[in-house]
Parts: sequence; C-alpha cells; structure tokens
Amino acid sequence: MEPYFTNDAIVLGMLMLLIAWVFKTSSSDNPKWKKFYTYVPSILLCYFLPGLLNWPLGLVSGEQSQLYFMASRYLLPASLILLCLSIDLKGIINLGPKALIMFFAATVGIVLGGPIAILLISTIAPSVLDIGNGQEVWRGMSTVAGSWIGGGANQASMKEIFEVGDDLFATMIVVDVICANIWTGFLLYGASISKKVDGWLKSDTSSIDDLKRRVENYSASIARNPTTTDLMVILAIGFGGTALAHWGSDLIAPWMETKADWLDRNNLSSLTSGFFWIVVVATTVGVGLSFTKYRSYEGAGASKMGSVFIFVLVATIGMNMNIGEIFDNLGLFSIGITWMLVHVIIMIVVAKIIKAPFFFVAVGSQANVGGAASAPVVASAFSPALAPVGVLLAVLGYALGTYGALMCAQLMESVSP
Repeated sequence: MEPYFTNDAIVLGMLMLLIAWVFKTSSSDNPKWKKFYTYVPSILLCYFLPGLLNWPLGLVSGEQSQLYFMASRYLLPASLILLCLSIDLKGIINLGPKALIMFFAATVGIVLGGPIAILLISTIAPSVLDIGNGQEVWRGMSTVAGSWIGGGANQASMKEIFEVGDDLFATMIVVDVICANIWTGFLLYGASISKKVDGWLKSDTSSIDDLKRRVENYSASIARNPTTTDLMVILAIGFGGTALAHWGSDLIAPWMETKADWLDRNNLSSLTSGFFWIVVVATTVGVGLSFTKYRSYEGAGASKMGSVFIFVLVATIGMNMNIGEIFDNLGLFSIGITWMLVHVIIMIVVAKIIKAPFFFVAVGSQANVGGAASAPVVASAFSPALAPVGVLLAVLGYALGTYGALMCAQLMESVSP
C-alpha cells in the first residue's frame, strides 16, 4: 500500500517532531508524565512510535524511504566517532571477560536456536515447514542466521551458498527484521530496569559503574558552554571522520572484492561489505582521536551530539517495522520467535551462572542480532559512555558471522524432515 507521505523531508520532520515530543514529555515535571516514563523508557517510544506511523496508520513507509540509509551511512559513523571521542580504553579492558562470554553465548544461542526451532515446530505444526514450490525452510533460515550473527553481507552470502529463492528470501527478510525489532524493544525496556534485572541475576556491575563514572567525571571536568565554533568543530570531527570512513571503505571494499574467491573459501565474505569498513574506519578514527587534544570537545557536548544522531537512527530503524506483516506470515514467524526465545533462554542461563550484568546480556545479544547499526543504540540506552562497547562487539560479530551461520545451516538441514 502506498504511504500517505513519500517525501523524505516531510517524513524526517515528522520523526523529529516525535523525538522532540518524547524528550519534552520525559523531562516534564508533570506527575502523570513522570509516572508514565517510570515504566516506559523514552528510547523505546522513539523506537516504536515511528513504527505506528508505518503500520497501522500508513503515513510513511520504511521500505520506500531513504532515511534509514541516510542515518546508517552518515549519522551512524558520525555518532560512533563522537561517542568514541572520550573513550576510556583502560576502562573497557577492565570490564573483564564476561562481556566476551555473553557475546559468544549469544552466538551459540542463535546457532542452536535455529535447529531447535525447526524440531519443535515440525513436532507441533509440521505444515508450517511445507511452504511449497520445492523450497526448504532451513535454506531460508540460513539467511536469517547470517543476519543475526554477522549482518547483511553474511545474509547475502547464505542466500548464494544455499541457493535460496527470491520469494523465500523476501519472506525471511520480513521474519528477520520483525523478530529482531521486537527483541530490540525488549532490550531497550530492559535497559530502563537494569538494576532490578541485575539484582535478580546477582551480578557485579562495579566495572560498568566504574567505566561510566570515569567517563562522566572526565566530561564534568572539562564541561563548558559550547560556542558556535565548538559546535562547528564537533560537526567537522563527526562528518569529516565520516567522509574519511567512506573514503576508506571505497578503497578497501573494492580491493577485497578482488580477493572474493579466497575470502569465500575461508568464510570471510563479510570483509567485502562496504558498510563493514565504514564502521571499522569510523570506530578507528574515533578511538584514535581520543588520544589527541580533540578529546576535550567532549566538554562542549560531542557525545550529546552523537546521542542526537543515535536517536534519529533509532527512529528510522523503528520506521522500518511493520507489525502487520506478522499476520501475513504467522507460521514462519512462529519459527522466528521460537528461535529468538531459545537465544534468550541460553543468554539468561549463562548470565545467571556467571552472574553477568544485564548490560553484557543486552549488548552481547544486540551485537549479534542487530550488528553495528543497533548495538551502540542499546548500549547508549544504559549510558552514552558505554556505546563504544557495543561497537567493538558488533565488529567482532561481523568477523564470526559466516562461520556461525554455516554451522547453524548445517544443523538445521540435519534436523529438517
């Protein structure tokens, strides 16, 4: 169905009005709003309200709009640079091994979740796996595994490796996006009640609290009222670094393409993705600048500007969510939701055993399922100071994506009826 508004200038204005309304009401002294935002975090509203503009209102279309592309390619790298500008590498290292353990637990949850979902659904409702046209569901699910562990490049690789038909692939993209977006919503809500969850997990959050405190204390020590010059320099750092990231990607990705055969043989096809290199170069630029005098621009609001870009990205991600499509693919969604539940259960069990903070659960999961576009978003929901942790884990997810997806696909094939 054609959306009512197709002009992206109008759509962007609507999204900005929504975000501004959420921020204005969330900071209101009105007791009713205070009570409302006690239970509903602001970032969750910035995520779901644009989805309502898509469905059921039909005012905008995430598929037809170019705003997500703009936000992910321009605003995301700029935000990564600005959020990494005050990065505390020593503090991140001091987070210890639990962050990596939860990341790998998330990967294992996805690898095992696919075949377990097929086994359960084939027992309860075997007709769901019969989609006709000689197509096998496990092949389509291999592309979801690629996306949930590594990202778009890995997803495309699975499509080619397992010869997934275009119709099945299109359906699986819907399953991928909707299930991942619903889970992201739960994580964003969880971030707002993380103290309660950490209490239930009996986790030690001292290293996370120490990192947040160090970054916040540094920001407070250099805080100043920003001048127009400060704001221009901050924008120059963000978008100049973004330009450098795109330039680097334009040089590296085509060169990697010349090595495509070797990379495919070694399951490293994600290294040909231009977006992967944009994220890597932008993160490197941000980390590099954190060792220079430009780090002082954190005091003029560099991370605040980065957070603004993140919230715009959140709104464009939410705009891509069409809950109505669930009802058109209920059978396959039952597989996707079961798959995600297995992933979640494994994460929670591991976190409970090692007493990992919920932050590691959320970011470890999102670094797999959402990748570099949304892992820093979830990390920022806990604190802007923690966004770099999400970025670094997401890059690791790119590297492991093809290996994990291939393993998952083989397991799904072996249990398919």
